[in-house]
Amino acid sequence: MLTPATIDCPYCGEPVEVLLDASAGDQQYIEDCQVCCRPITLTVTLGDDGEPRVAAAGENDA
Repeated sequence: MLTPATIDCPYCGEPVEVLLDASAGDQQYIEDCQVCCRPITLTVTLGDDGEPRVAAAGENDA
């Protein structure tokens, strides 16, 4: 099940929509910003309610 989420790019500050896969459990991966093309480290965790939560960090912030 893919859940859409909007994050702010840590580089350019633009909102970027990402799809989160809640069936994969906690995970960390890199996705390029759709606006400035820089790599964003996404950390996805599942809350107690089973809903995914995402945190975005820049390459040097992760």
